[in-house]
Order: sequence, then C-alpha cells, then structure tokens
Amino acid sequence: MHIHDWPEHERPREKLLARGAGSLSDAELLAIFLGSGTAGQDAVASARDLLLTQGSMRALLDLEPRALTQLRGIGPARACALSAALELGHRHLAAQLQRGEALTDPAAAGRYFAQRLRGLGHEVFAVLYLDTRHRALGFEELFRGSIDGAEVHPRTVVERALAHSAAAVILGHNHPSGNAEPSAADRSVTARIKQALGLVEIRLLDHFVIGDGAPTSMARLGMV
Repeated sequence: MHIHDWPEHERPREKLLARGAGSLSDAELLAIFLGSGTAGQDAVASARDLLLTQGSMRALLDLEPRALTQLRGIGPARACALSAALELGHRHLAAQLQRGEALTDPAAAGRYFAQRLRGLGHEVFAVLYLDTRHRALGFEELFRGSIDGAEVHPRTVVERALAHSAAAVILGHNHPSGNAEPSAADRSVTARIKQALGLVEIRLLDHFVIGDGAPTSMARLGMV
C-alpha cells in the first residue's frame, strides 16, 4: 500500500503537521527526507531497512555524504539533503551559544559538545569560553589524542581562556569507545585545570565526557 493510501492520521507529513516532529518515529522522520521508497516499498519501509542495515539513526547520519550515496535508496540528492539537515541541527544548537545570549541551560552546552565531538575516531579535548554573564565567547579544540596528563596542558587552557577574556569555561572531550564514564585521568586533568584557572580567577563550570549516550556532566557527579 502506498503512503497516500494510508489513513491520513498515520501519514508522516500529516502527523508532523498535526502533532509535531517529536511524534514521529526515526523511520517516519527519515521517510520524509526520502520522499519515496524503493521498488516494492513505500518510504517508511525503505527508511526502516536503512536503519536496520546501519544499526541506528546516529550510525546512519555519522556517515560521510559520499558513503551515504552508496546506500540503497539514497543517491547524491538525498545524501546531500540528509547531510544538510544534520548541519542545520548543528547550527541551530550553536546559535543558542552565540555571544549575546546567556547560557541558562547547562545541558545545552553538553549537547553542543556532543554534536561537535561524538563519532570522532580519536579523542578531542575542547573548551567553551564564557563571559561574566555566561555568554559564549568562543569554542576551540585544543588537544587531540589520549586525554591524560601528558597530552592536556592546563597552562594552555589558561592562556587561551585569558586570550578570550573569559570569566568561565566549560570543558569537553569524547571517548571513542562510547563509554562516557569519567576515567581517573579525566578526574586528574579536571582537578589540575580547575586549580590553574582558579589562580587567574576563571571559573570551571563543568567538564562533559561524550560517549554513545547522553553527555556525562562531571559537575553533576561532584567531580568539578
């Protein structure tokens, strides 16, 4: 049965208009981008097959555009649309952190770090710089490689924070393994950076560890 033959309240586009995008399943959201299915399948069935093949929506969207074009039912136009939609989401979240808007929801910073760092094959340590009103001044990736005392230098974090005239910072790094539990090295580095920043009266607000699930806030765990 073609989607147009479905009851109106079950069609993805009609559901979105009536109840919002959050009411749609992953397959239904993906089906809207596909527009149509492959031979013998409607768009929702094709979307379900893609998700099953890749394992999850995240695994699908983590693919580079050229890799997307190789999937059944995607092709260059749909690959570009999916990649552009993902980038729109990134920029929408980044816009919330632009200077001029105070960061009132700490979880938003965690989501921003997740979008920037999740899915990378190597560890990246990044810093979000904030002014006295917790408005974003800038975001930088400072270190790459293993996150331990030999790789992350508190002095560099302090120097860059001063260069941005930051009053506070939020740290974040990813675990390519997918396990977002802070390691002993994470705790040690966080403590040393907090101490170094304190000497120049810059506050460390949080340190997010990015894995497969929700970002882990070390501040909420009492580690900052």
